[in-house]
Amino acid sequence: MASVFGHAFVAGAVGYSLIPEHSSKKFWTLAVACSVLPDADVLAFKFGIPYHHVLGHRGISHSLAFALAWGLLVTALAYREHFPGPGFWKLTGVFSLITASHGVLDAMTNGGLGIAFFAPFENSRYFLPFSPIQVSPIGVSAFFSEWGLAVLRSEWTWIGLPCVAVVALVFVIRQTRKRWKSTTTG
Repeated sequence: MASVFGHAFVAGAVGYSLIPEHSSKKFWTLAVACSVLPDADVLAFKFGIPYHHVLGHRGISHSLAFALAWGLLVTALAYREHFPGPGFWKLTGVFSLITASHGVLDAMTNGGLGIAFFAPFENSRYFLPFSPIQVSPIGVSAFFSEWGLAVLRSEWTWIGLPCVAVVALVFVIRQTRKRWKSTTTG
């Protein structure tokens, strides 16, 4: 799996790029929570559920169906005042995309059994053809080691820098549009 840091970076880049009007603490808390929630499935190990089971690690909670359902639930609970307008569906799409990004990042790692993208309909596990991200250890103590440092270096290269580039590009585009609007209306 990618680490909490990598997932949160993507949440920040997606949120900044797609929902500039929702810069509240509530939005950012929910965005980061959506980005890391799928890994709550590691609790399955405590209940004796094997890794490869649909309820196991990287199973249904990493699926596209889960991401869509979770995005809808989060929006319905946190932003019900926007229902049924376009703002509600936009937020649903963004929270779903952020949740789905978790599985995509994990499918880009070099370890584990793959991601059950199509669960509960089909439980095969998949990796993306390009998997340069160092898999993160499970557990806090294991993370504070050489392995954890390798993960952070890998994530900075393959997640952090691209996210910074996307945010910078969006920022430049927004500033250019503002300047263009002010020169054409003033």
